[in-house]
Amino acid sequence: MKFRTFAAFVAPSLLMMFVFIAVPLVSVFLQSFEQTQPVVERIEVESCTPGFVTQNCTTEIRTQPVLDESGRVVTQTVFTGLESYRNVLEPARAMAAIRAGDWSGLMAIDFWKALRFTLTFTLITLPLVIGVGLAIALAVNNASRTIRGPVIFVSLLPFIITPVIGALSIRWLFVGDGILTQAIEWWTGHQVYMFAQGWTIELLMLFYRVWHVAPFAFVIFYAGLQTVNTDSLEAAIIDGATRFERLRYVIVPHLMPLIVFIALIHLMDAYRVFDEVVGFRSEAHVISLQWLTYHFLEPDSTGNRAISRASASAMLTMIGIVILLVPLLRKTWRDHKGAH
Repeated sequence: MKFRTFAAFVAPSLLMMFVFIAVPLVSVFLQSFEQTQPVVERIEVESCTPGFVTQNCTTEIRTQPVLDESGRVVTQTVFTGLESYRNVLEPARAMAAIRAGDWSGLMAIDFWKALRFTLTFTLITLPLVIGVGLAIALAVNNASRTIRGPVIFVSLLPFIITPVIGALSIRWLFVGDGILTQAIEWWTGHQVYMFAQGWTIELLMLFYRVWHVAPFAFVIFYAGLQTVNTDSLEAAIIDGATRFERLRYVIVPHLMPLIVFIALIHLMDAYRVFDEVVGFRSEAHVISLQWLTYHFLEPDSTGNRAISRASASAMLTMIGIVILLVPLLRKTWRDHKGAH
């Protein structure tokens, strides 16, 4: 392929990546080292109470933002270095809690509370998604052709549902007098409050993520099973290999590139968990790093947004994703070099 033809195909994608990924990323990185605040001024205001003969007047000093000629608030940007990162991480308070062995004190800091849940959520759901997806793919691949189509359709339904709608549906089944809550109470004879504790909310969030994402892994694995070398399977059967041994030594090695691919996609997606926090309304008990960034961007009582802290939180989230992806990327690179 000629270079001009190649450039004509690649240039639009590179342009979109530069405009919508590179530029915003650099902007967020720079904003994490800066702080933009409105310029304020102190003015003297006199207020008087109504009176028939005399009036009682008082003078007070008020602080108000400075407006420009167009009536917009004047702002100033100041370079603060790592101050935003210190405000998010609170290293002194975190180290004091770690030295004292005060786990609850460490979890009282929003960032570390969010990091704990994000890592737990990501690392627990990853093997479950791969395992459940592979199990469904093996079951469908071994099913008769008459029922294979309906089973594939039913298996894909959780993945088709909008994430927030799916999370709300699971929540409605358990919250208050939900159908499953009433069933559990009838079966056990005890009152059940699934959303009164953090750990029960986390279990529901973990269940929902596996239920929602496992169909994606199933589709990928099912496609990969169609390319398994039948000669290798037949040789394994002739050699007396059991079903588990054929799975371990023939099928799984063949699907390993797909396992790595699913792991990469899931790690990037699960570490940015946000829909579950919103859908299950778990802010009082469970928060994620992505939700923390969103929380910083919410305006406070004065209408200001903590953009610098939100940018620092976003950069820390991205650094965490890179750290998690490094082992898988290194394995992919070694396999790629070995293949050549």
